[in-house]
Amino acid sequence: LVRTMSIIRADMHEQTGDREIEKKSAVVAVIGRPSVGKSTLMNRICGYKISIVTPVPQTTRNRVRGIYTDERGQLVFIDTPGYHNSAKKFNRAMRSLISEEVGDADVVLAVVDLSREAGAEEQALLEAVRPHLDRSIVALNKADIAARRPADAAASFGEFATRTVPVSAAHGQGVDDLVRAIFSLAPPGELMYPSEYYTDQEPTFRVAEVVREQAMLRTRDELPHALYVDVLDFGVGGDGECLRGRAVIYVERESQKGIVVGEGGKMIRAIRLASQKELGEIFERPVYLDLRVKVHPKWRQRDETIRKLVR
Repeated sequence: LVRTMSIIRADMHEQTGDREIEKKSAVVAVIGRPSVGKSTLMNRICGYKISIVTPVPQTTRNRVRGIYTDERGQLVFIDTPGYHNSAKKFNRAMRSLISEEVGDADVVLAVVDLSREAGAEEQALLEAVRPHLDRSIVALNKADIAARRPADAAASFGEFATRTVPVSAAHGQGVDDLVRAIFSLAPPGELMYPSEYYTDQEPTFRVAEVVREQAMLRTRDELPHALYVDVLDFGVGGDGECLRGRAVIYVERESQKGIVVGEGGKMIRAIRLASQKELGEIFERPVYLDLRVKVHPKWRQRDETIRKLVR
């Protein structure tokens, strides 16, 4: 939908006194290696928690849209999975999604982690972006804690050097400069979403992501990527005041089910309470969840599950 709207957008002008202000509108693909801070950066720009964040690499599995609007126009950010060289079917599907977004976006935002040395995956990523150099920007993240100076790092990126912006996604330094640089590449166009929107995610998707985040945060040492969440239903409760939903946390083995449930159900209760609290803040009303844990053997190798989760 976002890609289609970006193609068919028409020019829009807004009269302000005697001055005509040309609005801009762009779809921005956010790409980078795992754990470079893509999700944190998008959340920072949009001003809301849109994409879940954990210490586990490749937490993001699909397209997550964040929307930023101000007097200059609108930027629709697509947070993509971490670019990871792997022959596994699940990782191949995520790389394919990244390539698709880069090709369709108006602007490509590559995020680099200055706190660690550039690796083969980072070089491969920049090579993939090179054909789109004229509409690309490189955010040098963690500039506030990195040993490498941004200027030195930028010099190592060849023709990308003049398109780098040092930022701190965690603390906000340089983010305004980055947004300004993105708008400079954005084409003229009307808003793709109402100005008050900050995401277009379905409520069930948000519930699934928050539950997955809370489960990953508590079990990352035992099963970081071996789980996914399926929301069976979610809506207004019988009292009309609260939201109620049922969801299933799927794992690959019976032993993993015991980890998620925990002794006497303590782990699943902690996941449920933390998820309810965060979802209550998102939806601005009480949320009550019924969480279950089931086994889905080798789900990461099953095409139908991959198609459902990587989209």
